[in-house]
Amino acid sequence: MNGTPNLGISIVLYIVGVMLVLIAVLILLKGLGLLTTLPNDIIVALILLSIGVGILGGIRTSRGR
Repeated sequence: MNGTPNLGISIVLYIVGVMLVLIAVLILLKGLGLLTTLPNDIIVALILLSIGVGILGGIRTSRGR
């Protein structure tokens, strides 16, 4: 083992990281009162966005090595 995660682990870590950032932004907006309700379609879109960004980020970092 050389200490570098494989492609699958990188993708999962990127997806989780993007989801955490999006959740933090939503909590901040809700706490400031700028966001009162959030439709289910927006939640699904944010989940799909985080999955897409995670896959692209994981592939990009694996090719950069």
